[in-house]
Amino acid sequence: MSRIILFFFVGCLFLNVTMVAQSVIYGTVVDKYDNPLDGANIVLKEKGNVGTVTDNKGRYSLMLTVKDSCTLLVTYVGYKDVERKIYAGQGQSCCLDFVLHEDARKLNTFVVTGTRTPKSLKDVPIVTRVITNHDIEKLDAADIEDVLQSELPGLEFTYSMNQQVSLNMQGFGGNSVLFLVDGERMAGETLDNVDYSRLNMQDVERIEIVKGAASSLYGSNAVGGVVNIISKTNKEPWSLNLRSRFGAFNEQIYGALFGFNKGWLSATTSVQYTSIDSINLKNEGVYNKIYGNKTWNFKERMIFRVNDDLKFTARAGYFFRERNSSEIIKERYRDFNGGLKGDYDICDNGTLEVSYSFDQYDKSDFHLINDKDVRDYSNVQNVFRTVYSHTFYGRNILTVGADYMNDYLMSYQFENGGNKRQNTIDAFAQFDWKINERLNMISALRADYYSESESNQLSPKIGLMYRFFDCSLRALYSRGFRAPTLKEMYMTFDMANIFMIYGNPELESETSHNFSLSAEYPAGHYNLIFTAFQNLVDNRITTVWNQALNGMVYTNMSPMSVCGLEANISVNYECGLSASLSYAYTYEKMIDGTPLMTMTRPHAATLRIEYGKEWKKYEFNCILSGRILSELTTEEYVSMTSYEQTVKQTYPAYMIWKLTLLQRIYSGVNLTMSIDNLFNYVPDYYYSNSPSTVGTTFSLGISIDVDKFFK
Repeated sequence: MSRIILFFFVGCLFLNVTMVAQSVIYGTVVDKYDNPLDGANIVLKEKGNVGTVTDNKGRYSLMLTVKDSCTLLVTYVGYKDVERKIYAGQGQSCCLDFVLHEDARKLNTFVVTGTRTPKSLKDVPIVTRVITNHDIEKLDAADIEDVLQSELPGLEFTYSMNQQVSLNMQGFGGNSVLFLVDGERMAGETLDNVDYSRLNMQDVERIEIVKGAASSLYGSNAVGGVVNIISKTNKEPWSLNLRSRFGAFNEQIYGALFGFNKGWLSATTSVQYTSIDSINLKNEGVYNKIYGNKTWNFKERMIFRVNDDLKFTARAGYFFRERNSSEIIKERYRDFNGGLKGDYDICDNGTLEVSYSFDQYDKSDFHLINDKDVRDYSNVQNVFRTVYSHTFYGRNILTVGADYMNDYLMSYQFENGGNKRQNTIDAFAQFDWKINERLNMISALRADYYSESESNQLSPKIGLMYRFFDCSLRALYSRGFRAPTLKEMYMTFDMANIFMIYGNPELESETSHNFSLSAEYPAGHYNLIFTAFQNLVDNRITTVWNQALNGMVYTNMSPMSVCGLEANISVNYECGLSASLSYAYTYEKMIDGTPLMTMTRPHAATLRIEYGKEWKKYEFNCILSGRILSELTTEEYVSMTSYEQTVKQTYPAYMIWKLTLLQRIYSGVNLTMSIDNLFNYVPDYYYSNSPSTVGTTFSLGISIDVDKFFK
């Protein structure tokens, strides 16, 4: 009898444990557009080691062994966390679906630019600004210039000689701000700027901006900052987005983005065509017409997963631009690029990356009279890279790497159209040390060698982040440099029979010591960021008049200082109302007796106010965005042939406002209408660094996600 009772008791106990063990919570995790979120984390808050992730269809299933009420926490990069109380007893199964909404503060977004390894934005010791693909859509941005000027105060795109686009970012020009695409450099330049029209906004997942010197990780040109454009990676079984945009002066943009994912193989293909007619400006100026142009942009990116530990990423691209610069000649620009990268998880804590990158950028003149296309410029870069990252104790990361680049340049600006080569070798190391839950430190050192200038550069960096309550304090010192380019060392160019421009093989590298302090405070619906910085710049490379040669010669400037303040305040309410205000103050100082020839406006601000609502199949967002720039007083040479005297020149302040209405009229169909230059600003005189607007313009765009019609 006692054995029967014992067996009965053990059987009841086993049955009870079995019933508890079979308690299952399952469901889906999607965004507000019903797109499944692949890789979302679902964990039991009371037991952090109990959890799962969603598959590529957003599905999850979690077995629980607790009987009392508990809390499920759902997290996904770039989205707000969601918590929900559940009761997991009595062996019952329960279906719980979650809808996540984008986090306007983006604190959960993972970024790579500041550290070369994926890290949550809120945990990065380096201040990093993130612009997501949702931000780009809301800005109705036609190109990278629209995106950056709308989001970043203190940044201005203007026209230089022959209407070539020029960048100024708080005292640093395009040659001191490094642009990357998925971490890779871009070949080619015109007047010290890369060809920004190569950057297609349709296939961009996010843009990461790190201001200040970043040479410890990226080498030359990262003196004033890094802009890294991250491409989209398709996670759906298949997707197809078609979009078009029509604007003033016969502006047309057509694009297609196709992707598929079979688990072991995924690919993304993008095609874009743009065109716009020439624009006759309304008033007098240093130029009175903006040349029309057309572009083609093709890009392919494939990811092949051999197994859980090894994957390969292959990419290829082609770009073509034709500019109507005269009645008899059309300027043509072409780019061919490709690369292969392998990522191998050597062990649980170690990852090895090996990559090869190729980029060739050419310029040519197409003569309409005889149909001849004459190439007069070619820049070819071959880059090999190896990076190894190792994680210690689950939170400290050591990253070491090395690069080799062969840089070839053939240019009409060289004597007899000659060519030059330069080899660059570097090695770098970085340690990201999470001392405790409140204190994080990052330190790095890089050594670079340039064959032509025979120069060696050491670039250290050290940053600290301290968190108390919800506030984060960051302090950073970093050194940046820009090695003299082949053009700056060897140019011999006749500037329209007016004067000559000569290179200087004796140039020294431009250097910068960057110091910054920042504070970030997210409080409920609000997020506040304040930053103070100082850049001590020495040997800045520029051209000066040489009386003996009767021409311009590249030389190193005297030391200068660029310092300033930045403030960003954003607010986001559940009712659909959000707003952000960013302000930047920049001050440049030269030594006594040196003319201050700057294109940096001391005060700049950007503002965005947004209101949105959704009802089942319909959603709208109304956005008012604007940028405000103060006047600028600077020194300029008296004339093109007299470089010994300067005069003061004042460029007037201006404001540009834009009103955009986005509508989702059906699942997968999005309509965009914009009024740009809302208050019809037109410059009285068109200077090189004044906006080239001719008044208020209108645009209409439509985007269709074809795959959503089949879901």
